[in-house]
Amino acid sequence: MNHPTTTAGLQGRLWEAVAEGDEYAAVGVVQQALDAGVDDEALLLDVIAPVQERVGTEWAANRITVAQEHAATAINERVVASLAHRRPAPGRRTPDKGRVTVGCIDGEWHAFPARLVAEVLSLRGWRVDYLGAQTPTPHLVAHLHHTSTDAVLLSGSLPTHLPTAHGAITACQAIGVPVLTGGRAFGPDGRHARALGADRWAADARGAAAVLEAGIPRPRLAGIRQAAEDLPHLADQEYTMVVRSRGQLVKQTLVDLENRYPAMRGYDDSQRERTAEDLAHIVDFLATALYLDDAELFTTFLTWTADILQARNVPAHSMVTGLDILAGQLRDFPRTVGLLHAGVDALRAQPNRPVPGPETRA
Repeated sequence: MNHPTTTAGLQGRLWEAVAEGDEYAAVGVVQQALDAGVDDEALLLDVIAPVQERVGTEWAANRITVAQEHAATAINERVVASLAHRRPAPGRRTPDKGRVTVGCIDGEWHAFPARLVAEVLSLRGWRVDYLGAQTPTPHLVAHLHHTSTDAVLLSGSLPTHLPTAHGAITACQAIGVPVLTGGRAFGPDGRHARALGADRWAADARGAAAVLEAGIPRPRLAGIRQAAEDLPHLADQEYTMVVRSRGQLVKQTLVDLENRYPAMRGYDDSQRERTAEDLAHIVDFLATALYLDDAELFTTFLTWTADILQARNVPAHSMVTGLDILAGQLRDFPRTVGLLHAGVDALRAQPNRPVPGPETRA
């Protein structure tokens, strides 16, 4: 049995409170741990962060609903706030290391990782301007003009926001502010951060703190560089064409799927809407893979989506048909077709798992 103040014990108690939707019990877990001598950073990164990770895992496995996932995340956010608002803990330092701005890419609603980074940096003696979710790039740059920020920390969870992140990175650097990126969107090894020209990348909050401690040189003042300067493959315009035709691609693919699977004509409005959303996500990830010229980004999304569908008793093999239909519509774009074929190969290589129920959206 785990002792209540061990990391495993605290994770278990916090998860129970979060899963029950009991905010007061969740706050009580961390406040009692503080009283027992567990430090703030350990609670943030070794207790709260893994519990939030579990929230996502439970949703992906279809063991909790979207509403429960949102409620659990909201409780974890309140738990973090309870730590931040508690009276200064022994050893909490007055900000003296410098000033940093922490925010999410425009369009990125998953702000929890950025909040954890902001709290950790504050604990370590940085003055932190935390801008929260989906920070529009013009507003971010305006903020930098009015502050003496030493660095910007940009967080992103969804790779589809990487083209927007690219613009934010170059805009910040154009006024002499270095950019440190983090979050799953930038790849497990930071390769997307490097491709987009970020000054640094960190895998987690402790890594971000270490990068800042080491120092990030300020970039030379220069004009905003064009995307093709970092990513010359964009000169073929395939990314632009796919983005511009997104709506028509989704609409036509839905029509062609109905022709191949007549049972889809019996879908209700909700089923049709969710199918269209799935197709839109596929096109969005296809476009992002084109932007970065990275097939693995696309295939990883497809296999993850297949697992999500399987967990919801939805046959994932229909994705292969959808990719074939898209390839037919985009046959004049060789890089795009290559990505779609790679996606089909990745899905066909997935282990076959029996799926109960009819071949309809559940």
